[in-house]
Amino acid sequence: MLVSSDDIRIDSIEVPWRGRFTLEVVRFRQRRFDGSFSGERIWELWRRGAAAAVLPYDPVSDQVVVIEQFRLPALAAGLDPVMVELCAGLADGAESAETVARREAVEEMGLELGRLERIGNFLLTPGGSDENCTLFAGEVRVPETSADGLLGHFGLASEHEDIRVRALPAPLAIERAIEGAYPNSVCAIGLLWLAARRDWLRAKWRTA
Repeated sequence: MLVSSDDIRIDSIEVPWRGRFTLEVVRFRQRRFDGSFSGERIWELWRRGAAAAVLPYDPVSDQVVVIEQFRLPALAAGLDPVMVELCAGLADGAESAETVARREAVEEMGLELGRLERIGNFLLTPGGSDENCTLFAGEVRVPETSADGLLGHFGLASEHEDIRVRALPAPLAIERAIEGAYPNSVCAIGLLWLAARRDWLRAKWRTA
């Protein structure tokens, strides 16, 4: 909840839209770095809340698992609307980030996670939304795949989800992330973290 403080003065909050998520129009003033207060600012704030995402990694086969699905905002941005992503979802009430990550791995990938390693918390759109995503690496064992790494199709029928799941060699996925091939920010962050921590994580998870 937004409230005034010594450094923030909330003048008003209007709610022009309540759908799956709430849109607020906030009029406020902030304390500037020189100690004075700004003039009135008006921001649209999209309330999405807490989320979690997970990069499934198999330390034995040295593979990661990603998903591919259609994203309308990517199309609006002039990008390929079928994006390579990590499985992710929003918290249901007070649901913990770990619970969200494990639930989404089953729903979107058909995978049960073993150990989790927290990567960090990331505000995905600080200029417009409060969505705060906790990102994990999750231990998995990748099952047999086809030649192209396809693991199958998943997603909730009730939400009309159409998710394709694919296993990739970790070095290949990391190289693609370094090249900027994955515009989804959470996917890129997870793979770049793995690039820096892969040997450490592999050794840790391969230890019984």
